[in-house]
Amino acid sequence: MTDIDVADKVEGADVAALRELLDGRWAHVRRQAREMLRGELFAPVHGLDVEAHRARVAEQLRAIAGTEVPGYGFSSEYGGSDDVGGSVVAFEMLVCDLSLMVKVGVQWGLFGGAVQALGTERHHAAHLRDVMSVELPGCFAMTETGHGSDVQRLRTTAVYDPGTEEFVVHTPDDAARKDYIGNAARDGRMAVVFAQLFSGGQGRGVHALLVPIRDGRGRPTPGVHIEDCGHKAGLNGVDNGRLRFDGVRVPRTALLNRYGDVAADGSYSSPIDSPNRRFFTMLGTLVRGRISVAGGAGTAAKAALAIAVRYGEARRQFGRPGTGEEVRIMDYLAHQRRLLPALAKSYALHFAQEELVSRLHDGWTGEPLDEHGQRELESRAAGLKAVSTWHATDVIQTCREACGGAGYLSENRLPQLKADTDVFTTFEGDNTVLLQLVAKSLLTNYRDEFGSLDTLGMARFVAGQFFETVIERTAARSIIERLVDAAPGRGEGGDLYDRGWQCKLLEDREEHVLEGLARRLRRAGADGVDAFEVFNNAQDHVLRAGRAHVDRVLLEAFVAAVDRCSDPGARALLDQVCDLYVLSTIEADRAWFLEHERLTPARAKAVTSAVNALCRRLRPHARDLVDAFGLDDAWLAAPIALGAEATRQQTQRAAMAETD
Repeated sequence: MTDIDVADKVEGADVAALRELLDGRWAHVRRQAREMLRGELFAPVHGLDVEAHRARVAEQLRAIAGTEVPGYGFSSEYGGSDDVGGSVVAFEMLVCDLSLMVKVGVQWGLFGGAVQALGTERHHAAHLRDVMSVELPGCFAMTETGHGSDVQRLRTTAVYDPGTEEFVVHTPDDAARKDYIGNAARDGRMAVVFAQLFSGGQGRGVHALLVPIRDGRGRPTPGVHIEDCGHKAGLNGVDNGRLRFDGVRVPRTALLNRYGDVAADGSYSSPIDSPNRRFFTMLGTLVRGRISVAGGAGTAAKAALAIAVRYGEARRQFGRPGTGEEVRIMDYLAHQRRLLPALAKSYALHFAQEELVSRLHDGWTGEPLDEHGQRELESRAAGLKAVSTWHATDVIQTCREACGGAGYLSENRLPQLKADTDVFTTFEGDNTVLLQLVAKSLLTNYRDEFGSLDTLGMARFVAGQFFETVIERTAARSIIERLVDAAPGRGEGGDLYDRGWQCKLLEDREEHVLEGLARRLRRAGADGVDAFEVFNNAQDHVLRAGRAHVDRVLLEAFVAAVDRCSDPGARALLDQVCDLYVLSTIEADRAWFLEHERLTPARAKAVTSAVNALCRRLRPHARDLVDAFGLDDAWLAAPIALGAEATRQQTQRAAMAETD
């Protein structure tokens, strides 16, 4: 394929067609958000003190409570609409203020979601309508000062007293204090508290209970101690607090008892016999929160890219020889290199997120996922959350730098986006831990498929004959198989733009990394070997396996999206963006591909040249690509992104600031 052929492919791309594809299955939710989140109440602001910001976000929340949005994630039996996918997409669209996004997530996603997923009819009937209307503001009290990611070892206790038919909820020491709990410092009246359950003198593992934390007048209930986390680096419209419980008594019916119940006499019962399986099943029902955070981070990254690309189209710097004109900074290859590969990855993440949300929705509202399907959903959610939030952190910083001094001004939103999304990398699961979860899931799939790897199994393993069935492809399964089957080999003559070759290269890397990791970790089963040390010493390998898996998943989701795009111009443009995503991904890890002889040095140089060429070809379409996200000007709210005159004024102010 020549440069001319590739350039010709993108003629006639239609922003409306791109937006239609990006809006996808829940286009109606995205349209509703664009219509609803308007006016002064939802306009982005900066510089508010903590109390003013919290009050504003609480008012925004109440305004949204009067719409159909809260009902998306809840059962129609209690006034909802059974649209779990819609609830995630609605969350993603709240980019006008990420504090509002998180506040919505706490109230209707975490608190309400836990009541629905872990409770039974008695809890649903008593609380869900009030949760949706915000008559019952709530908290999700899982994280403890001493235990964040290690939920199974939380130390808050809930001991059943058969004499009063009550649970006694207690914080044994400061390390067991519930920490960083959204809605706790100001607004919350009830909390879903995760605690070690004891009944009949036995520990039953972690369960969740409904614990009132404030009375109707806003005062802490007896035995509940509330502290304000205070000013944070970002998200100061969210009232994060700390909770301690001093022998707080709640009735037996406060236990969210879908997966474990205690009878009046203290006897315990559960539909799941295995304590470990019960615990992970319980946590698996809460995966929506992790998926939502991935989507919210993706939208924040899109907003930053929209601001930076618009600014790059208008900002001029240094003269073009012989013309007397200054050059738009977006015309510099170095600037394109900063923004366009990041934009391509944002598209890839968007399509992978859409697939993930669809899988969540269908598993919730249709045929329930089997154990394997649920595990795959949780693994995919963990991987996308980690990669999406790291992507947001990196991209927003890049966009800030790409806008120079103007990008440092609060009124241009980038500093706030940076501050607000920074914590996304650690809440709903620390990203490093989540990537380990992805790798462990992949290894579990291997173990389930091939048992303990006896001598014959090991020989076949080393021969590389197994992973064709272990690698589980995404929704693009049939397309990818066709492309990979037709892909050329690793020789110098293959076309870098051949989609089958690209897919095969990322698939081959994932297989190789996973094979090597399995070999390293197999030592953990040998006599006299410290299994922890084996795993700990291989953590670099574990994290690489997780990243390689997610890279491949993103590409396959992108391929599927291009395939279903019906507009020829939009499809041709997306084909180019997909090329840029995969080739920039290969370029970023070219050391691995060289070390493992998947690329020759000449081929690696050709990949870099191809990325440069794609950036030049896509440069005329950069504005179309960010406009297709459908982020209203009122949400971006950055003067540098909203017009030539505003850009000129901002540029002058920024230049003065840089001079000073």
